[in-house]
Parts: sequence; C-alpha cells; structure tokens
Amino acid sequence: MSKNVIQVIRALLVFLGILLTGTFGNMYFEHNNFVDALYMTVITVSTVGYGDMVPVQPAGKIFTVLLVLGGVGYVMYIFSKVMEAMVEGGLREILGKRKMAKELARLKNHYIICGYGRIGKVICETLYENEKDFVVIENNPDEMQTIINNGFYGIEGEASEDSVLVQAGIHQAAGLIAVVSTDADNVFITLTARGLNPGIDILARSSGASGSKRKLKRAGANRVISPYSIGGKRMAHAVVRPNVINFLEMTMQVDEYNLQMEEMPVSDTAELQGKMLLDSNIRSDFNIIVIGIKRRDGTMLFNPKPDTLILAGDILIVLGKKAQIGRLKKVLSD
Repeated sequence: MSKNVIQVIRALLVFLGILLTGTFGNMYFEHNNFVDALYMTVITVSTVGYGDMVPVQPAGKIFTVLLVLGGVGYVMYIFSKVMEAMVEGGLREILGKRKMAKELARLKNHYIICGYGRIGKVICETLYENEKDFVVIENNPDEMQTIINNGFYGIEGEASEDSVLVQAGIHQAAGLIAVVSTDADNVFITLTARGLNPGIDILARSSGASGSKRKLKRAGANRVISPYSIGGKRMAHAVVRPNVINFLEMTMQVDEYNLQMEEMPVSDTAELQGKMLLDSNIRSDFNIIVIGIKRRDGTMLFNPKPDTLILAGDILIVLGKKAQIGRLKKVLSD
C-alpha cells in the first residue's frame, strides 16, 4: 500500500471522527435526535447550509463555529489528499509504463516467460540469478504487481495475442518459455510465437496428458517438458541413486557450494580452438572438468578423451567453481 493511500485512509478516519463529534455535540447542545444532528453536521462541514436547521442555543452556536473552523478546513485537506493520490498514482503508472516500454524496446536476445505461476516464478528467479534478460507475460493483475515489485519486466495480457508478444519483443527474443496452466493455452502461445518469429527457440510445459507433447511439438515447440514427469523421476532416483542426485543438486546451488555446471561456446577466434583437450590445460589452469562437448552439427561427446580436438563452434559442458568458469568463458570467447 502506497504512502499516499495510507494518508488518505488516515484522513478519512479523522473526518469520520469529526462527523461523530459534531453529531453527538449537536445532540447534546441542541437536543436533536441522531439523524437531525448528523444532517446538521454534514451540511455544516460541507458549507451547504440549507437554512432549514440552525443552532438556537448559545452553547450550540459556539460549538457550530468551532465545527465550521475545524471541519470545513479538514474537508478541503481530505479533498486535496484524494486528488494528490489519484493524480500522482495515475502519473506514476503512465510514466512507469512508458519507461518499461522504452527498456523493452532495447532488449535483444532475451527470453519471454509466458505465465507467472509456480513454475514461472522458479524460472524467473533462475534466469535472474544467472543474469539473463527476460520479460514476463501475465494476465493476473495481482501477479503483475508481484512481478513489478520483484524488479522484473512485466506485461499484462494474454500471451497468445500477437500484440502482446510483439510488445514483449518476440522478434528480437532468443527464446520463449510457455508455462501457463493448460496445454491448450500453451499450444496457442506456441503457434502464435512460431508464426511471429520462425527462428525463435520455444520451450513449452506439458501437463503429461496423453498426446499433449505431440501437439505442442506440432505447434512448433522445440522442446516440451512435463514437470510432473521430471519431478516423479527425480524423486524415484533420489531413492535409487541418492548420491548421484545429491551431486547434481550441489551443482545447481551455486551460492551454497560455489560449484556449477555450465555450457561454454567456443568462438572462431578462441586461443584454445584447434587444440586437443589435453593440450588446452583447462584442468590444470582453471581446475575445471570438461564432461561433454557438443559439436556444431549437434553430435554430443560424453566424457571426451584427452586427444579430442576443441573446434570452433563447439559447446563445452564443464563443471567447476563459478570464478574459474568466468575466467575460462573469457578465454573461449576471445
């Protein structure tokens, strides 16, 4: 709740106190019933003064003078605060939308997250931790406020609408992740996104229902993931292979263990391209383990041999500490 709204609420409570004070004062000094006393108080503090009711007792007249001096001034104060809250809130919303629109227009190679539910929140937090630019599309106003409070870029609307995806920068985006609640909505989002940007990488959530993965693939999704299937398998492996799961979880919790698994593209000008893995000294110089290499043609080499060549366009799958990985990333990108 904003500061202005709190001030308005406080002012209204004080005004209610003035009305009650004026009402009971009129009942006491002028011997009016509650309705007549309330009516006289309202027309007094609002400066209407119809003239059909006037104080006749000396004490009532003095009380009315004090009520006018205090009540009328306070009514003007409340009016100014209400107007201030309305104008300032409206301006803030307009300026905020304009600022966000300018920032969104500058984004490139970002990700569009469609849906800010339980899965969407985890995705956004992970992308934020890894310093990836992203935009969230959400049609729930309450969730939109949460998105803004978290400092994320957000657009309120239906992610299956062309205009909303264009506003999110679909033509400049590197990828789109569709994680709304139903398979049908994810299919519509995927179809729309694929039509607007044929080259974008689309990752879609599946409920695991029969045929849902196939339909999402047909709609244009590059990859389809069922959180329920993955969650069930992970829980089963936690029982069957607990140490393996513990190790994998350790590589995903960078802040706690300072150890992470990362993928690193090899540039055409990298000093290490053209060298054998043994001669690259990645293990000795950076204390990093290369656990896989993805070739440019899509071939994946698991646990590559020491004489495996590092080629331009390769993606190295490595395991090591965050600082050392940052150093190696600079070497591979130079």
